[in-house]
Amino acid sequence: MFDPNYNIGQTVKLSNIIGEKMNDKQKLRQTAILSAAKILFIKFGYDKTSVADIAKQAGISKGAIYLHFNSKDELFETLLTTQMAKFSYVWMAYVEADPKGGTMAGIYINMLHAMHKDSFITAMMSQDGQFFGSYLYKPNSLFKQQYQQNTRQEFVKMMQQVGCVRKELDPFTTAHIMNIISHGLVSIGQVMDKAAAPPIEDTIATLADIMDRALTPDDGGNSEAGKQVLRQIFKSSIDDFTNKYGIDPNDLKTT
Repeated sequence: MFDPNYNIGQTVKLSNIIGEKMNDKQKLRQTAILSAAKILFIKFGYDKTSVADIAKQAGISKGAIYLHFNSKDELFETLLTTQMAKFSYVWMAYVEADPKGGTMAGIYINMLHAMHKDSFITAMMSQDGQFFGSYLYKPNSLFKQQYQQNTRQEFVKMMQQVGCVRKELDPFTTAHIMNIISHGLVSIGQVMDKAAAPPIEDTIATLADIMDRALTPDDGGNSEAGKQVLRQIFKSSIDDFTNKYGIDPNDLKTT
């Protein structure tokens, strides 16, 4: 599901302790909550995991969870954006090490390499729709916020300016098609049995080839310039994320 063009600094409504400076006890409790939630969401998905289940897994009271999060949605979104931020560090390391990492094909291929290092992201992308469940269709989900903010359109424009995406393509329409593909990766399990679909690794590898053929200029694009665009987006998004959550960026570098 994870798309490299997703704004990893996506705004999530913060509540209670989140975003404020926490003492050591609060940090430990929040870490325990998120760790428990990660285990259960991977195993059972959004719909079949309750706040009570997370509290039991974390060994704390249900009320203690509400000291940190107003709702299951807020907890889920915090976990989702935190894991995406952590994943992004791994993905960017692969991008930097790949001479073609700044091309459209390189972006997706290195996402695949990074995915294999992260069980949470793997579950997001490989489960048959149960991971996100009904969350996908909530009016204020992170996905809907992303699409409304046109972050992918800005990415396409930036890549066109540095010669990594064909300049004759309309950024708005191109971004819309990329949104359709991104959402399809997440929601296809709602209408197709997992057994009828190819492995996610094959899907992403083929998608990388298609995106490369459709978007990359005939000269192959300027990979280094593309990397610079990615570095700019990555730094801005991580700074925004850590400022909102009050999290030390170094804590995001370990998965």
